[in-house]
Amino acid sequence: MVNVASGLPIVLHHVAASPGGVPVLHGIEFTVERGGRTLILGANGSGKSTLLRVLHGLISPSAGAITWAGHTARPRTQAMVFQRPVLLRRSAEANVRYALDLAGIHGMDADSRIAEALAEVGLRGLAKRFARVLSGGEQQKLALARAWALRPEVLFLDEPTASLDPASARAVEAIVTDIHDRGTTVVMTTHNLAQAKRLADDIVFLHAGRVVERTPAQAFFRAPRSAEAAAFLEGERL
Repeated sequence: MVNVASGLPIVLHHVAASPGGVPVLHGIEFTVERGGRTLILGANGSGKSTLLRVLHGLISPSAGAITWAGHTARPRTQAMVFQRPVLLRRSAEANVRYALDLAGIHGMDADSRIAEALAEVGLRGLAKRFARVLSGGEQQKLALARAWALRPEVLFLDEPTASLDPASARAVEAIVTDIHDRGTTVVMTTHNLAQAKRLADDIVFLHAGRVVERTPAQAFFRAPRSAEAAAFLEGERL
C-alpha cells in the first residue's frame, strides 16, 4: 500500500466552475473515497476534464467548496496525467527526476524511484533517450512513470489513451491497473466504453455539467438509472 499522509476523501460541496469565465460545472456534489477506480463518462463538452481539474486543485470553484481530508489546501499526495503528456526537453530519466526534485525527493531515494518507475512501465532501456523522440505510447508511459515515482495517494488521468493505438492503449491500461493494485486511488476520464468496463469500479456520468448518475460500474452498464445515461450508452453502441 502507498504510505502517505491522507488527502482523502475529496469532497465537492455544491461546486460550480467557470474556467475562462465560461460556466461548465453546476452544483456538483461528489466525493472521492479511498481505494477505488472511478471513471468519469459523458459526451464531449459535458465537463469531464474540468471536473478532474477541480478535483486535483488545478481549477478553483467559482461557487461552492472543495476539501481534501477536511482541509481546503490541496495536498501533495496526488498526481495527474494528461491526454497529451507535457514532457521536458530532457531524457526520460531526467523527466522523472525533475518531478521528484519538485517534491523534495533527492539522492539515492530519487535514484531508486526513477529506476523502479521506468522499469514498471517498460522504459528502463530508454532511460537516457530524449523524451520528445519517444513514440506516443512511450511518452504516455513516461508520464505514468513520472507520476508513479511520486507514490501518489490519488492518480488523476484525463483520457490517457485517447490518442494511442489499441496495443499502446492496453499497455497503458495494464500500468494503471498495476498502480491501482499497489494502493493508489484512480480517477479517470474516458470516452471509451469498453475501457470503462475493463477498468471502472464505479461510474460518474456527467451531462451538461451536472452529475446525473453515480453508480457501481456493472449496474451502470446493465441498467443506467437516468434517461441521459441510457441515451449516451445507446448512442455509443450504434
